[in-house]
Amino acid sequence: MKAIILAGGFGTRLHPLSCNIPKPMVLIVNKPILVHIIERLKQFGISEIIMLLYYRPEIIKEYFEKNDFGINITYLEASEDWGTAGSARIVKDYIHNTFLVINGDILSQFDFKNAIEFHKEKGGWGTILLTKVENPLRYGVVITESSGRIMRFVEKPRWNQVFSDTVNTGIYILEPEIFDYIPSDEEFSFSNNLFPLLLKKDIPLYAWQGKGYWRDVGNLAEYRTANMDYLQQLSKNVPNGIIIGKNVEIHRSTDLQAPLLIGD
Repeated sequence: MKAIILAGGFGTRLHPLSCNIPKPMVLIVNKPILVHIIERLKQFGISEIIMLLYYRPEIIKEYFEKNDFGINITYLEASEDWGTAGSARIVKDYIHNTFLVINGDILSQFDFKNAIEFHKEKGGWGTILLTKVENPLRYGVVITESSGRIMRFVEKPRWNQVFSDTVNTGIYILEPEIFDYIPSDEEFSFSNNLFPLLLKKDIPLYAWQGKGYWRDVGNLAEYRTANMDYLQQLSKNVPNGIIIGKNVEIHRSTDLQAPLLIGD
């Protein structure tokens, strides 16, 4: 299976961290978000990735050409900012089977194998991966039938529209037929345009609820929280909760307190 990573974001809400680099290259515990995404995909046997680039594409290409992650990466550049689905349409000629889409600012530890099996079992055109959140106002709220088929969703609802705390994670498993419903050279998003259109045409979409960690690194508060979450995880794997990189000089009077990560 191939995965498409939407890696063209400007990341204006992450300024100043993303002033000069694409949003997916912002570091979480000393690794770009893209690296965390790729490492997770590899765990489930996904080794063919198409990266959709737009803002500062040369930075992403240079980084992954210098660092070997044991994957096959195809880089495609959108001519304009056509939105998530509009930009993804340029991969149409590269996709012939079920594929996975993930936004380039998403950190997830979901079981993709389980989600893919669910998608194939249901036989729909798309499966939207969901998670529960305390504040759903920033996301797309989704309501389903008992079978998992999606009945309704509202993107970034007001409080009087909040009918569920289960939201769209920005991760989708899709069939190539969806490209027939995405116009070319037109701004078109998965959540605002494509999915409502498919529901209107009674084309089956399903929802799979993920368990485990998920975070949308959309602003500086979420970025800070994500770093602390990952730092806490890493520190549990070492006896004293302190991780020291290569060739680091630490003065003997320094007081190091866990959790702590010092890079090379």
